[in-house]
Amino acid sequence: YQRRVRDYKVLVLSCTMRLLLLFLFLFLLATSAFYLPGVAPNEYVRDADVELKVNKLTSSRTQLPFGYYSLPFCRPNRIESVAENLGEILFGERIENSPYEIKANKTEICKVLCVQNCTSADIKLFADRVQEEYKVHWLLDNLPGAIKKVLTDNNKEEKTLYEEGFPLGFKPEQGEDKNLYINNHVELKILYHDQEQVVGFPPVLRIVGFEVEPDSVGYPKTDEKSIQATCRQRNSAANQPLIVKETKNSDSLTFIPFTYSVIWEASTIRWASRWDLYLKMADDQIHWFSIVNSCMIALFLSGMVAMIMMRTLNADFRRYREMETQEEAQEETGWKLVHGDVFRPPSKPMLLSVLVGSGVQVFACTVVTMIFAVIGFLSPVNRGGLMTAMVVLYVVMGIFAGYYSARLYKMFKGAVERKRNTLMTATFIPGIIFSIFLVLDWLIMSQKSSGHVPFKILLALIALWFGVSLPLTFFGSYFGYKKPTIEHPVRTNQIPRQIPEQVWYMRPFFSILMGGILPFGAVFIELFFVMSSIWLQQFYYLFGFLLIVFLILLVTCAEITIVMCYFQLCSEDYQWWWRAYLTSGASALYMFLYSVFYFFTKLSIHKVVGSILYFGYTLIMTIVFFVLTGTIGFFACFWFVRLIYSSIKID
Repeated sequence: YQRRVRDYKVLVLSCTMRLLLLFLFLFLLATSAFYLPGVAPNEYVRDADVELKVNKLTSSRTQLPFGYYSLPFCRPNRIESVAENLGEILFGERIENSPYEIKANKTEICKVLCVQNCTSADIKLFADRVQEEYKVHWLLDNLPGAIKKVLTDNNKEEKTLYEEGFPLGFKPEQGEDKNLYINNHVELKILYHDQEQVVGFPPVLRIVGFEVEPDSVGYPKTDEKSIQATCRQRNSAANQPLIVKETKNSDSLTFIPFTYSVIWEASTIRWASRWDLYLKMADDQIHWFSIVNSCMIALFLSGMVAMIMMRTLNADFRRYREMETQEEAQEETGWKLVHGDVFRPPSKPMLLSVLVGSGVQVFACTVVTMIFAVIGFLSPVNRGGLMTAMVVLYVVMGIFAGYYSARLYKMFKGAVERKRNTLMTATFIPGIIFSIFLVLDWLIMSQKSSGHVPFKILLALIALWFGVSLPLTFFGSYFGYKKPTIEHPVRTNQIPRQIPEQVWYMRPFFSILMGGILPFGAVFIELFFVMSSIWLQQFYYLFGFLLIVFLILLVTCAEITIVMCYFQLCSEDYQWWWRAYLTSGASALYMFLYSVFYFFTKLSIHKVVGSILYFGYTLIMTIVFFVLTGTIGFFACFWFVRLIYSSIKID
C-alpha cells in the first residue's frame, strides 16, 4: 500500500510539472513583449524646447566606454551631468547636456552647430576612435538615438528594427582607400504622435521615435553660409567626405564644422509602444528552438528520473523487504549497504555550507529579479534599473544565505565555529567577486575610460556589503542555529565503510564532467543572446523566454544530480555531498569554455585590456553560475537521499 501511495505521488508530481511547463508557455505568449514604461509621458507644445542629451561612446572592439566630451565635440557653455542610478554608473553611463537646439515640430535644415578647432592630438584621438569603430549614444525624451534598419526574413517580409547608437565615423571596407572619415553631420528624424486636443489648451505631441542618420561632409570653407550651402548639396556627386588626417606639425589646427538637421515626422505609433522597434529581435524563431531544445533535454532526464523512482527503486525496495536472513543481507549489494555512512559529514564542511548558502543567496536574487523583469518593472526605459535591482536584491538576500548556511553547518558540526561560518558566508564569494571587480576597475581607470566606477560609489558598495548584507547574514544565521538540527532517517556508523574500487566512468572527475554537460546544453542557445546583449551592446528584453529557460535549467540540474547520485550510491560510494554540488556546478566550466569560443568567433577585441575585461567579467559570471547550479543540484540530491533512505527499514 505504501509503495502504491509513493508511486501515486510521483505520478502526480510528474503531471504537475508538465502542467506547469504548459502554463509557462502560455504565460510567455502574454509576457515576452510586455513591459511597463515606468515613466510618465512628456508632452510638448509647438516650439517648446526638446533637450538632446549625450551619453557615452562605446565599441565592441575595445569594451571600453568613454565620455562623449572626451572627444573635442561642440560643447555647451556649461556641461551638466544628469543624476544617475547605481546601475547606470556601473555600466559606464555618463549622461550630459548638449548644445543642440531642437524645437518641437520645427524643422531645421543644415544648421551649423560649431566649427571646432582641433589640434593634431585631437585629430589623432578622432582617428583612433574611428579605427576602433566607436559608436555615439544620444538620448531624446529618454529614447536612445538609433539607426533604422529594414531586414527581409525568409518569407521575404520586411521587418524594421532599431540599432542603438550611430557610428562616429567609418573606413572603407574595400578598395585602395585607406582613409578614415568622421561623421560631422547628423540628420535627426523625430517621430511624434499628436494627442487629442483638450478644449482651452494648445495642441500637444508625444515623441515616439528618434532616428539618427550620420553623414560625413567635407567643407572647403568654414564660414556659415558656405557651410550651409555645402551641407545642402551633400548628397550630390561633388561632395567629398571629411577625411581625418593626422598632421606631423603639433601646432597646426584643423577646422571641423559640425552641422545637423532636424526633421519631424508624424507617426501612428502610440507612446506606449514606442520601444517595440528597439526591443524587437531579428529572428524570434531561434528562441523557440532554444526552448524546444531545453525541453527535450529536460524530458529526457525526467524519463530517467521517473524510471529510477518508479521502477528501479521499487524493485530495490521490494528486494530489500523480501530478505529473510542476515546472510542474504551480507550478500546483497547496492545503495542500501551504505546506509550507515551515507550521512557521514563531508570533508571541508565549512566550505561546502558557505558555498551552499551563497548559492541560495544568488538563487533568491535571480528568482525575484526575473519575476520583476517579466512583469516589466525592469524594462530598458528604466535605464540601469536591472543592474540596480540585482545589486540591491543580492545584498538583501544575504539573510537567506546566513540561514541555510547555518542550518547545514549545524547538521555537519553542531554549533562549533558558528561565527566563522557566518562571516565566511557573508564575505567569501562576495569577496572573490569584489576583488576581481576592483582589479578590472583599476584597468579601466588606467585607460581613462568612463566605465571606471568613482571612489564614492565603491564606498557605497562596500557600505551595502558590510552595513546591510553582513548584518542580514548574521540575522539569518541566528535563526538558522535556533532551529533544531536536521535529523537523518538512518544512523551513521562510528567506523567508516571502505569504498570499493570504482570503474573508470564512476570516478569523481569523469562523472562530474559528464554531469555538467546537460544543464549547460539546456541553456547555451539562450546564453548566446545574453552574451550578445552584454558584449555587442544589444537590447535583450525576452525575459519570458529567459524565465522558462531558467526553470528548465533548475529542473535539469536537479535531475542530472539525482541520476548521478543514484549511480554513485549503487556503486557503494557514499561520499556524495561534494559530488552532488560539483555535478551540476560543472556546467559553469562549460559556460566558461563556451565564452572562450564566443570570444574567438563572435568578437573582434584586439586590445589586451579589452580581452582582460572580457575574461574577467566572464569569470565573475561563471562563479555566480557555479554557486547557483551547484546549490540547486545539492538540495535536489539531499532531498533524494533522505527520501530513499527513509523508505526502507534498517535493523
